[in-house]
Amino acid sequence: MARARDLGVVIGTGAPGPRNAITDVAGVRVGATTLVVGDNVRTGVTVVVPPDEPLFAGSHRLNGNGELTGLEWVRESGMLTTPVAITNTHSVGVVHDALIEAAIRRGMLDDAWSLPVVGETWDGVLNDINGLHVRAEHVFQALESAGEEVPEGNVGGGTGMICHGFKGGTGTASRVTERGWTVGVLVQANHGRRERLLVDGVPVGVRVGPDAVPLPDEVAHSGSGSIIVVVATDAPLLPTQCERLAQRAALGIGRTGGAGENSSGDLILAFASGNRGLKGAEPVTGVEMVRNESVDPLFYAAIEATEEAIVNALVAAETLTGKDGRTARALPHDLLTAALSG
Repeated sequence: MARARDLGVVIGTGAPGPRNAITDVAGVRVGATTLVVGDNVRTGVTVVVPPDEPLFAGSHRLNGNGELTGLEWVRESGMLTTPVAITNTHSVGVVHDALIEAAIRRGMLDDAWSLPVVGETWDGVLNDINGLHVRAEHVFQALESAGEEVPEGNVGGGTGMICHGFKGGTGTASRVTERGWTVGVLVQANHGRRERLLVDGVPVGVRVGPDAVPLPDEVAHSGSGSIIVVVATDAPLLPTQCERLAQRAALGIGRTGGAGENSSGDLILAFASGNRGLKGAEPVTGVEMVRNESVDPLFYAAIEATEEAIVNALVAAETLTGKDGRTARALPHDLLTAALSG
């Protein structure tokens, strides 16, 4: 699986973590189930599993034509209490129910309730989305497979996605600040217009236009679609600071040419593991926080990691033919590097 840095494409100036992935944040795991069946099924589910306890969290909406369940409780409580799953638009319900069932099986809900966080982007160009092919068993498989290695491209929930008129999907990246805090990002990229695609500020979408790489067959893919961004950090952030971190990830979307178009669902969740033991019997607990005067490096890290995660999704993706013979073509690596060299 190729990644941007394998091609010599380096985004920004920050240093990545050892995996250059969201799992560089200790305790975070990622799993995926990919469904490629027959001619028309091109979908799946991805799960981001945080450390198994409540964590401070916050969210941001760049544009709201999408779904990320559970955010009302995240906003109200300032905490994330479940894994985060990403799938296709019409499978949110079954994935939501499956996360609850998984928690029940683990004995976590004997005297409690659960409001899982499930995001979606629409894969109906390449996938028989109305066939409702994602089932609970696929969510369980994704949870069981969760580990530190993060699959990218045409995998999991990203299987049938299209990004800036090229084959899109799942991507990840990370940055480590000078203080040693890590910010990791995972995206499910299904957004953007071809002519707006930028890579490290270079107009790649203009230089690799439809004449060089045709747009998806029978589809005027003109910016409709969505992106889900999950941001993790080990810095000790409070919920309001997590909201601010999520907001900065939107700038990473913008740096690649995403504009939060009217028909796009661009939703971001950020969680921080720097404060632990937030659930307990004692009525009062102590927490730490990064001083606001010291938070800027985390903002820069979120911006760069989001941008690189999107580029990694494009680089890792492979040309895919799906529903009704429609094809989404990958961004050719040679054309990408040629475009970047001018």
